[in-house]
Amino acid sequence: MRNFITKAFIALSIILNLGSCTDYLDKEPDDYETLEKVFSDKSEVESWLSAIYSGIVENYASSMRGFDSMADDIAPSIGWEAYGWPVIGYQKGNFDPTTDWEYRGAYWYTLPRRTRSAYTLINRIHSLPEQGLNNQEVEYMKNEAKFLIAYNNYCRLTVWGAIPVQEGTADLESDSLMIGQTPFDDVVKDTEAKLLEAAKVLPPFYTDAKKYGRATSIMCYVIRARLLLFAASPLVNGNSDYSNYRNNKGQLIFNPTYDPTKWEKAAKACKELINLAAANGHELYREYNSDGTIDPYMSFQNMLFVTANRGNNEILFPRAWVNSDSYDEHAQPRGTAGNGGLGVSQTLVDAFYMKNGLAPIKGYNPDGSPVINPASGYTETGFSNADDKEKTKWIEGAPDGSAKNATNVITQAGTFNMYCNREPRFYITVLYNGAWFRREGRNTQFYSGGYDGGPTHDAPSYGYLVRKKVSPDVDPRQKVHPYRPGVLYRMGDAYLDYAEALNESDPGNPDIVKYLNLIRERAGIPQYGTGAGYVPVPGNQEEMREAIHHERRVELACENGTRWFDLRRWKEAEKQLTGIFYGMNFAGTLNSDNKSNPKSYFVRTPVMTRSFSKKNYWMPIPQDDIDKNPNLRQLPGWN
Repeated sequence: MRNFITKAFIALSIILNLGSCTDYLDKEPDDYETLEKVFSDKSEVESWLSAIYSGIVENYASSMRGFDSMADDIAPSIGWEAYGWPVIGYQKGNFDPTTDWEYRGAYWYTLPRRTRSAYTLINRIHSLPEQGLNNQEVEYMKNEAKFLIAYNNYCRLTVWGAIPVQEGTADLESDSLMIGQTPFDDVVKDTEAKLLEAAKVLPPFYTDAKKYGRATSIMCYVIRARLLLFAASPLVNGNSDYSNYRNNKGQLIFNPTYDPTKWEKAAKACKELINLAAANGHELYREYNSDGTIDPYMSFQNMLFVTANRGNNEILFPRAWVNSDSYDEHAQPRGTAGNGGLGVSQTLVDAFYMKNGLAPIKGYNPDGSPVINPASGYTETGFSNADDKEKTKWIEGAPDGSAKNATNVITQAGTFNMYCNREPRFYITVLYNGAWFRREGRNTQFYSGGYDGGPTHDAPSYGYLVRKKVSPDVDPRQKVHPYRPGVLYRMGDAYLDYAEALNESDPGNPDIVKYLNLIRERAGIPQYGTGAGYVPVPGNQEEMREAIHHERRVELACENGTRWFDLRRWKEAEKQLTGIFYGMNFAGTLNSDNKSNPKSYFVRTPVMTRSFSKKNYWMPIPQDDIDKNPNLRQLPGWN
């Protein structure tokens, strides 16, 4: 598959030979003899298709500068704003239709070009028997292109909500592209139809390893499930905020009437995805201890590191090649030759459960202090007196860590109690001050003046670095970046999507608890149930909704911008992404939790004030396009 992806670069040289024609991603070439030549050569056809695939989002890039950072999972150093990181300005609400940002070009401009190229392929590809391009392969490639058209529409729809949809190829300079936006539900319907059509032809998997990452029927069902889940959610299902927003034809873009059947359709689509995936061998990735019990630490860490050909059957939508180098280096402590400022928020730290499966914090007081759940056993005063060992092969917690040990240290004696007795997913996701860092043979020092701390901008403003998706064997000094698959959607996503849609459409259905418990079992925390060793089942639909939202927060943290899309579609972003955000005391120089001493590091301290207003639920259409195309209508609030 790497060979297939690198053909995207070969495609550039093909296009450079199209005479007077412009880049084929910008304009349908008018030199049809040359196009005929392109589609008469199997290698060039594959290059053409590969270039369309290159529009699939890079999941590491989205974490650094994109959707994850725009929510409240990833928290880049606020000092990076001075170095051109616009996402920090977006967090503060400093944003308008003229502002450039990470996905403005990649989504608004580039994806339509990829779509036009996909239509060109569908219209022009034909079998080349003498070159080994048979009719079945042609049908596969046509439907791969159809999948990519649907994928591109899905990506743009969930970011802007109101998008112009171009069917077929067109000259970028022609009037046929000066179209208005299509009503949201119409785009959903058309996109779902394309996905189902492609799924009828594409296989659920390929036996040829070189095709890994190319569209499958399972990937079609993935995007369909996500699309219908979004379409059923409060942002676009019964939202009266947009009741006066119309396109150039006078049509309402968003239907303000609530439709409960949308949740039913979403639940059905999610269950069909799960069934199709399970029938083809997909399941949650698990690693086991020597006694046969699940090792939650290694399972959760390696679900994003182990490749499919080595037994990871959780991945449903892979990107065969990703560039994780920059992500790795920005997530490495400054004192280890990393750039050291790609952190996570305090609210994410607070969200992880305790090892007993209970939430440590119920909410926040007006002064930002946490409302602690006394039943959880959580405290954020003092330091631990002894090492905490668990049954696992995870070796990142202490100097004597070894995969041969029956148990390994998770937190060392002297660890701030805020970080003790937390669930396994916490330790795989978050690197905190005082955590053991195996490659350097020391504990991290994020306090001011420490090896890894401020006052530089290349230190974590909130007091934490992101650990999730960063291989323990990354070494910036030696430029070592172990290969990891790009995981855009996995079985864990599917279970949580299904549980959410089912709770909204059929509250009380036993499948809700069943699939939540599969997630919690792999995570190594008590499941929902009755009796000793269980956490009580949420008592009603609202409580279950909160439980599902919470589980999504920790299970899917820092993955593919999921949190940003969730907060928006739930219409919770105005509450969750507005106000003072806290972290540890970046200016603190002492490993102390003494609140009366301004030099204490382990004290909740304001980091920045963020703002998310009603208009921010959708990104603004670039002002240049509004000026050029009189048929476009800017999203509400951005005029």
